[in-house]
Amino acid sequence: MKSTTLCCLGLLALPLTAHALDAGPASPQQQETEGWLQLQRNNTAASQKPQTATAAERELAMQRWLKSYQHDIPEFFDQDAGGAVDSGSGE
Repeated sequence: MKSTTLCCLGLLALPLTAHALDAGPASPQQQETEGWLQLQRNNTAASQKPQTATAAERELAMQRWLKSYQHDIPEFFDQDAGGAVDSGSGE
């Protein structure tokens, strides 16, 4: 009986812990990310120049998209096929 009561109380307390996580950005990186997301959400940093594509560009994009369906999706990917992974050491 006591364990059931404690379990129920614990489950009732879960929303309170989740609410504590929304207190605000914890790091400068997260603050920066939140700032960029806010600019995107508010549409305050959008370009004033409309980004349009010509008919020829749209046609080429459509042909490239349709061509992507000509290749079968492999059953699995061979990990040894392909090039080497760069270690990022910069040497």
